[in-house]
Amino acid sequence: MSDTLDALPDLPSIEGTLLARMGIEIVELAADRAVGTMPVEGNTQPYGLLHGGASAVLAETLGSYAAQVHAGPGRAAVGIELSATHHRSTRSGTVTGTASALHLGSTLVSYQVVVEDEDGRQLCTARLTCMLIDARA
Repeated sequence: MSDTLDALPDLPSIEGTLLARMGIEIVELAADRAVGTMPVEGNTQPYGLLHGGASAVLAETLGSYAAQVHAGPGRAAVGIELSATHHRSTRSGTVTGTASALHLGSTLVSYQVVVEDEDGRQLCTARLTCMLIDARA
């Protein structure tokens, strides 16, 4: 269970960002866990399969949002490493990503992110590490 209150009300606007173009929606957010969805349509490669890069964007988005909640006011979370293993793909529907904290330190945080299709089949497993720094004005 999360040790942080639900942070969804504090999210900045995604208008004009990659998240908006990809249709990513954050549905749960705390320092130790973030959940989001993304449509497959519009995020495919030329052969009609969900693009692996789209899964990576979803993974980094979820982990980064959770890391920012952990960082707190006056600090920023910046991604420094992302790796993703693609197990299978899908051609339609909506995928769901779940970021779970592996380490919540004062300068580094790490998350495992699992991306699943609508049938709960695991499509991708990613690991994200973010550095927590002082926010710049």
